[in-house]
Amino acid sequence: MTTTQVKPQIGFASHLVNRLLAIKPLANFAKTRARSMMIKRAESIGVPWRENVKKLRSHDWNREIAAVENQQLQYPDYYLNSFHAYEKGNLSWEAAWEVESAAYAVHAKIWSEGDKKGDYQLRQSYHQILQEKLEIKPQSILDLGCGVGMSTFALQEIYPEAEMTGVDLSPYFLAVAKYRNQGKPQKVNWIHAAAESTGLPSATFDLVSACLVFHELPQAAAKEIFLEARRLLRPGGYFAIMDMNPRSPIYQTMPPYILTLLKSTEPYLDQYFTLDIASAMIEVGFAEPTIIVNSPRHRTIITRIADEL
Repeated sequence: MTTTQVKPQIGFASHLVNRLLAIKPLANFAKTRARSMMIKRAESIGVPWRENVKKLRSHDWNREIAAVENQQLQYPDYYLNSFHAYEKGNLSWEAAWEVESAAYAVHAKIWSEGDKKGDYQLRQSYHQILQEKLEIKPQSILDLGCGVGMSTFALQEIYPEAEMTGVDLSPYFLAVAKYRNQGKPQKVNWIHAAAESTGLPSATFDLVSACLVFHELPQAAAKEIFLEARRLLRPGGYFAIMDMNPRSPIYQTMPPYILTLLKSTEPYLDQYFTLDIASAMIEVGFAEPTIIVNSPRHRTIITRIADEL
């Protein structure tokens, strides 16, 4: 199903939540409550959250982080904020060790099954659209905001012949991604950089993908990433995004209490929900994007460079 892009508006409930979260004790309570609910949900569906963290904590990470970290990197200000209930955001081992378990918990109830297969189904729904809409078989793929490699490895499964590159701002996430890449037949080139300034050569990739990234960004950074994606694409290449759908009835009718918990962990959610993403893409030289609902809560957005169509 293809949707018509309409700029979303922030409603009264969301404004009220923002005022509540401006009170630090309430914000801290909401973060703690959100995290507790996440762990409880994960373990209720068979994801051993605390056991997974224990195993990862016992590993010596010195070699992996030394291999991926760019110690000269200057982090953008937006990335230094607290989010996902972590005081240091993604710049911590705890966040890196927990992100996979958290993904299974968050996506468990997208569909009626309510189990850990929801994350796989979500990514599969995105990949199905890519395979239907892309007129090429990408040989070089860039995964922006690759995290611990969940989206990277999932893309690798459907395009096993492609050369894969993953970019992320967190060296901790990349260290875990590199660790998880051990033993796999295809190696990934992991790059510690900002998605809006990757340092990679122009016209290098057939597909630039960003999976569940843009809801974590302020609008200024999102627009810079659109420009960088355009620079990185080869002629005939595609830029694809899969992320939250602001027009989903689930978000539009979300109870204030749940919305408070959600926004306590996602400080840029209002900016994402009010971004006219189609116009922003067109402004940097992309064609009118195709926007397709791929889950009750998510949408896929695909575009190409305008002057190549």
